[in-house]
Amino acid sequence: MAGNLSGKSQEEAKLEGLNLPEAGGLLIGGLLLIGGVYAWFHIRRQIRMISRAMFGTSSLVKGLERQADILAETPKSVSGMTKLCLPQIEADFPEFHWLQWKQICENLLKAYLQALSIQELWPLETSYKINNKGYHVTSEELKKQVLFYIEDQKCRGIRENYKQVRIHQTEIFRYQKEAGLCIIKLQSAVEYFYEEIQTDEDKTSQQRKIEYEKIRKIQTRYNMELVYIQDISKVKDLATSLATTCPNCGAPITKLGNKFCEYCKTAITPIDVRVWKLHRVEKE
Repeated sequence: MAGNLSGKSQEEAKLEGLNLPEAGGLLIGGLLLIGGVYAWFHIRRQIRMISRAMFGTSSLVKGLERQADILAETPKSVSGMTKLCLPQIEADFPEFHWLQWKQICENLLKAYLQALSIQELWPLETSYKINNKGYHVTSEELKKQVLFYIEDQKCRGIRENYKQVRIHQTEIFRYQKEAGLCIIKLQSAVEYFYEEIQTDEDKTSQQRKIEYEKIRKIQTRYNMELVYIQDISKVKDLATSLATTCPNCGAPITKLGNKFCEYCKTAITPIDVRVWKLHRVEKE
């Protein structure tokens, strides 16, 4: 009996020692906790409902991964104006064969990505037979562009690797005539597996494995420019960038029509600017 009275007195003492502000604070804290838990469950349920509606799964993470996989398998659409532009091009250049140049440009786009992957220019040195004559149709400007990208990769300690390149579609999306030259702009829907390899020797094999496992198939678009010089006097700077190099010393052949290298005097084939050249490649 005395023990019960003593215990009751202690409880009463605790209650009496708890003032009104403290009791209010505890009550508010409890309500906030309950409200927070309720809000968390409510938001979680809403996210699951949205995820099921959008992706067919209650897991938003899995839904986003599934969506990424779908996008990785869906080729990009391209701006196709071939039917509109081709008659204009063929009127100006009756010898222009679209299917032939389409294949050449797709091959050069693959060569461009290969050059970036191996950090060498030789894939772009292939000559193509056009109207029964062999031509190098890669401009010096494009080679400079590739060298710039390669140098940038080296400075950042990486090497970009493009695997299993596939071109789904290539179309002409613009034909324009400027002072002294004509430009055909192409767009290609491209698929590849992209890998960014760290060239840092301190990187462990486990880190490289983790990075490799994160690689996904990519669907993207590339724009290309074919350029044809009609009047050299109006586009001297561009004509030089479309020129070539000496096969002996590698010096640029800056003067159109030269039959000998200005530096080592080696006989060279005069630059023929009256041929289409791939002048620029850009990822959209």
